[in-house]
Amino acid sequence: MKKIAIELKWAFIFTIMALVWMLLEKTLGWHDEDIADHYWLTLFFLPFAALMYVLEMREKRRRYYNKVISWKQAFFSGVIMAVFVALLSPLGQYITHNYITPEYFNNVIDYSVTNKIMTLKAANEYFNITNYMMQSAIGALVGGIVISAVAAFFMKRKAPLSS
Repeated sequence: MKKIAIELKWAFIFTIMALVWMLLEKTLGWHDEDIADHYWLTLFFLPFAALMYVLEMREKRRRYYNKVISWKQAFFSGVIMAVFVALLSPLGQYITHNYITPEYFNNVIDYSVTNKIMTLKAANEYFNITNYMMQSAIGALVGGIVISAVAAFFMKRKAPLSS
């Protein structure tokens, strides 16, 4: 357990940050009056997501690997975090859609149908808690792996040469 404690801790921090982000989106009107722009405004979350992985790898490097970490070690550490984030993401979706923004699905379905983006049937099949839980888990895993690969490149450190 001690081997993965840092990744687990940061996965919980990531999940809390994602919930705070959802609250921010809701507050800014991205789930109702500005729902038309929601799909691209959500991209502003990416730098914060990447930051969580960088901070996790930095702590892993400092506390577990004694300030020296290879790309492979950093990458696998990030992948472990991504797995935990993916496992926690359905809970995050449940909290988001039941407590933070319970009207989101009705709003996005209404917008999609009114603007002829989808039929009512297609919108109902796509915009629901089950589908979003699955999408968030897969997205968290794939996105976490990609972010881990890039972040690991910047987080790697070699041991200083002895004189």
